[in-house]
Amino acid sequence: MMPWRCLLLCLASWSLAPGALAENTPDTLQWLQKVANSARRLNYSGVFVYQEGSRSETSRIAHLLENGRELERTETLDDSPREVVREGDEIKCYIPDQRLLVMERSKGRRSFPAVLPERLTTLTDYYNIRRGPPGRVAGFDAQTILVDPKDELRYRRQFWVEAQSGLMLKASLLDEGGNPRESFTFTEVRIGGPVDRESLKVHARLKGGDWRVHDTRSRDMTPDDDEWVFRAPLPGFHRMSGMKRKSRRDGNEMTHLVFSDGLAAISVFIKPLDLASPRPESGVFAMGAVNVYKRLLGNHLLTALGDVPPVALVRLVDGIEARRK
Repeated sequence: MMPWRCLLLCLASWSLAPGALAENTPDTLQWLQKVANSARRLNYSGVFVYQEGSRSETSRIAHLLENGRELERTETLDDSPREVVREGDEIKCYIPDQRLLVMERSKGRRSFPAVLPERLTTLTDYYNIRRGPPGRVAGFDAQTILVDPKDELRYRRQFWVEAQSGLMLKASLLDEGGNPRESFTFTEVRIGGPVDRESLKVHARLKGGDWRVHDTRSRDMTPDDDEWVFRAPLPGFHRMSGMKRKSRRDGNEMTHLVFSDGLAAISVFIKPLDLASPRPESGVFAMGAVNVYKRLLGNHLLTALGDVPPVALVRLVDGIEARRK
């Protein structure tokens, strides 16, 4: 068994033991608020590992806050090379093997170590949050934060936070049985101080071959675009964004809606069917650590995916209806 998984099981046992700290205290919420702020406002650079079952991926990240604007570059160090460069809310993903550049707007998308929103006011309505025992990650003293859902619509989470700066050093997502679904862990990190500007530049060679550019930057939905009604909204999940984007495969415009409770996020895609193609299958399946639910509704395919249990996706999508005109 991997050491990080053993640690998760130990923490799970600790969280059920007598004497654990009280849940949802102002102290724990202050810790989470510190975490939410630090990943955006600190300069940092380092190497982290993403673990999903037996699969792992190592990436290098550099983050700089300059004149109130975030600059960030993440580079995959193993398997197929990829670079993701972010300037403000503009994201560019370079995939050299495919000579492909994908461009999009972040729309508030959060990734490790910036996994928390800036506002945490309603989080305790749906999660019990408490401090765990101190630990150590990447050579830094860390405070563990345990986040347990109050219903079956969410997964359990554990965070390891650098004690001084509040930067997230490790984040794990656990399934209903307490087993790790995925984990992000810094193996080395430098917090604060100057960040080498060279580490923020794109290293992919754009010359010497034709690169395909796919611009997925979408347009925000207007009231006239709101063609769908959600009859079974999930408690605590609020609509964060609604956009229209063109499908890469057939060019048809589809609806993309994002819902979040502040930790978990669900994306819903509503796309017209290509009547000349075979009808796609419906049902629930897993795509790595993300669950997916597909449902056919008339001449549309409804797809929901997110870091939530399947029951949440099924409840949300089965409640979607076309708005009567």
